[in-house]
Amino acid sequence: MSESELLGKKIFFLYPSPVVQNQISAELIQQEFEVYTVKNYGSMRKILKKYPKSIVFIDIAEGMSEREWEAWIKGLMADREINLEGIGILTGNDDENLVRKYVNIIRVKCGYTIIKSDLNATIGKVLEVLKAVDARGRRKYIRVTTEQDTSATVNLPMHGLFVNGVIKDISVVGFSCAFTSDPGLVKNALIKDIQVKLQTSILKVEGIIFGSRMDGAAKVYVILFTQRIDPAVRVKIRKYIQSNLQAKMDAELEAM
Repeated sequence: MSESELLGKKIFFLYPSPVVQNQISAELIQQEFEVYTVKNYGSMRKILKKYPKSIVFIDIAEGMSEREWEAWIKGLMADREINLEGIGILTGNDDENLVRKYVNIIRVKCGYTIIKSDLNATIGKVLEVLKAVDARGRRKYIRVTTEQDTSATVNLPMHGLFVNGVIKDISVVGFSCAFTSDPGLVKNALIKDIQVKLQTSILKVEGIIFGSRMDGAAKVYVILFTQRIDPAVRVKIRKYIQSNLQAKMDAELEAM
């Protein structure tokens, strides 16, 4: 089984409009799709070679002329070094001739979606496309490593005091963390009033100690959130995960 089948496929929005970036993309993130926005087509070929089976939605009203977009998209689809899952057009341009060209002649796999005032309908159509190409794969939740983010920390209440630790990775299901001094957490113990800090957000949660593992000399604990987690906390965690992933992707694109 391929990595994309297990972990899902990366979804790139190339030259997204503010509506796509702030609303459509945001909704997909909350539904656990791995979404990125890119505002420069120059590095896309290299990044797509690195991440096979990716999906690219393009707003052909931005970045280049329509003729240039047509040539660029055809070239991308013909590039044998790129194992692309599919290209889709996501734009406010409702020219019927363009729709016919991209759907019937160029045959972009992920269709031509027109952004309408009814955003729910647009989001619904994008979701249909993503479901058709199995964009989520078998992965249910996106997890991000946070070891390079010094702002990702946790405070656990222990014997009337807070024990400070660093978060190693996190998803909406739970997180792993390590401490300078091992607090001796017991498997299956319920811990309330946990403070999770992700950049500027401080989230209050409760969790169960799922287990632990050794990472070099450090003991890493895995803590699962209980079902009583506030839905607003899940929203903030997903936003943080997307922000973290986007920052890493931006760094990769800049280095290319």
